[in-house]
Amino acid sequence: MEHFVVSARKYRPQTFKDVVGQQAITNTLANAIHNNHLAQALLFTGPRGVGKTTCARILAKMINHDGTQAPDEDFAFNIFELDAASNNSVDDIRNLIDQVRIPPQVGKYKVYIIDEVHMLSASAFNAFLKTLEEPPKHAIFILATTEKHKIIPTILSRCQIFDFKRITVTDAKNYLGYIAEQEGVKAEDDALHIIAQKADGAMRDALSIYDRVVSFSGNELTRQAVTENLNVLDYDTYMQVTDMILANDIPQLLLKFNEILSTGFDGHHFIAGLASHFRDLLVCKDQKTIQLLEVGEQTKARYFEQSQQTSHQFLMEAIELANSCDLKYKTSQNQRLLVELCLMQLASITFDTQKKKSDRKIVPPEHFTQHSVQISSENKELLRENEHDSSTPAEEISLPDPKKRPESCAKPEEAFYYSNESPSDSTETSADTNETRSETVSIPNSLNLPKQTSNATEKTEVQEVREVIEEVPVRTKKILPEINREKVSGLSLKSIGKKKELAEKQKAMLPVEEVMDDEFSEEDMVREWKNYSEKLKNKGEKILASIFESQTPSLENREIHLTFPNETMKIDLEREENRLMNFLKARLRNTHIRLIIHVDEAVSKKYAFTPQEKYEKLKEANPLLDKLRATFDLDV
Repeated sequence: MEHFVVSARKYRPQTFKDVVGQQAITNTLANAIHNNHLAQALLFTGPRGVGKTTCARILAKMINHDGTQAPDEDFAFNIFELDAASNNSVDDIRNLIDQVRIPPQVGKYKVYIIDEVHMLSASAFNAFLKTLEEPPKHAIFILATTEKHKIIPTILSRCQIFDFKRITVTDAKNYLGYIAEQEGVKAEDDALHIIAQKADGAMRDALSIYDRVVSFSGNELTRQAVTENLNVLDYDTYMQVTDMILANDIPQLLLKFNEILSTGFDGHHFIAGLASHFRDLLVCKDQKTIQLLEVGEQTKARYFEQSQQTSHQFLMEAIELANSCDLKYKTSQNQRLLVELCLMQLASITFDTQKKKSDRKIVPPEHFTQHSVQISSENKELLRENEHDSSTPAEEISLPDPKKRPESCAKPEEAFYYSNESPSDSTETSADTNETRSETVSIPNSLNLPKQTSNATEKTEVQEVREVIEEVPVRTKKILPEINREKVSGLSLKSIGKKKELAEKQKAMLPVEEVMDDEFSEEDMVREWKNYSEKLKNKGEKILASIFESQTPSLENREIHLTFPNETMKIDLEREENRLMNFLKARLRNTHIRLIIHVDEAVSKKYAFTPQEKYEKLKEANPLLDKLRATFDLDV
């Protein structure tokens, strides 16, 4: 079996021209050798696998090569490599200093390459200072490190520093293509690009990945084989996810994410890659920045095609959401839910903004239009009797035809007349003030009262009319006739007098309150109190209903006493006091009822304590309880 040499060693550069991605440094070193301006102490720093040790070896060969030696002469006796990771003591540096004094047997210079020099101890650095500052003429020191910040400043000041940069994706891909051509491997451009991206700027890592993928796929290096072997999420996956986001297909998006997780990928890696994908799409939106996209030509065309389907605003919001999810991922307790929530938010960006501002969320102006509903005295008496006599079914109350309306109404829906009389009779009755007067009640149009289809419908309408009557104050049983109100300006003395005149006129026309003084018990009052609370719940006012249910009122003579633990609850109830008292007065048939609200903070102690509060109370009574909890490591 033939011995296999990995590509990183087989294709290690032998000259400065073969070094990938470090043209500035190689040109500087070549010119320094040519002009005899080479320093005796050099520091090569940069990421792993970018050519630091390779350049040091090439430099060592070039300074000793005077043209008389063979081209493949490596001057092995003049090059000394020291691994500072394992030789980092003071004794190791002293042995090195002793060797430096001996001149070379072949060539002009002895080159000492100290790799990972930042691993030297502080004592070793101090022992090396004097030799590094004033070395013999035949000695050159090349220090290599990936962490320059760990080297003491006195060493840095004695060296000429060369910062090696990360190898770009394009340079790495081109060099991989050259090696594939030399090896007779047919490689797709996208496959080499994925390998170069996976290497993360290190050429040695790129060559190692290349060897692994070639061993998997043979002489045909395809994008699918690379993604399958490296288990990476390529751009095709992110493009599918982006299409689902643009289509607002949240179910399919969540299924796709579940499929990605089932193949072994980390959610953090996925969301970080998605943010980078959105960045690449944003780069493609402008011809000036499209060069920042380091992909093949075919892939660049696909990126450009998808970028045209997105807007600049969408990409900015998507990048912000994905980046925020990336930052929160490590601290999240439910990481999968965090990513799924981010995906759902991304898929919701492109929803129609008009749908978010639908008119269904806005109460139309017609809802506030009030129409007069005239109820005859007979029907009103029926309703009042039905309220207090449960034996009277609501179905027996006759409702009039909604088509019957006076001539003064411009539209049928503007007024409805509930009366058993004919239209002419109703008009005559209304005209005669000494006879039965129809009473006008202002009702919102949203009640839709004039629907007379079946008995069930009639029952519902009667209940709605009953609720309206309950809202009318008891003191205004005789409803005022409509007053022709004049528009009065408030900017003159005459207008102020006119306002007072109208106010006095209206006050004089107020009817006399109907006095009721029926007897009732505290149980009756509590029952009606609960009925009003249920009524609030049915109307959707659950917060106010909870205030009513929080305390049970008490009755003293004709005064209803109620005690709340704070002022806020009292204020909320006072806002509802008028409607409440009208309801209770009508149901209990007593107009002498009064409501008195007290505030006593001590009442709040009746509420349940939290487990922590209970524990604190018990601990105050018995301090040893805390020692018991600490001893057995108990939770509250």
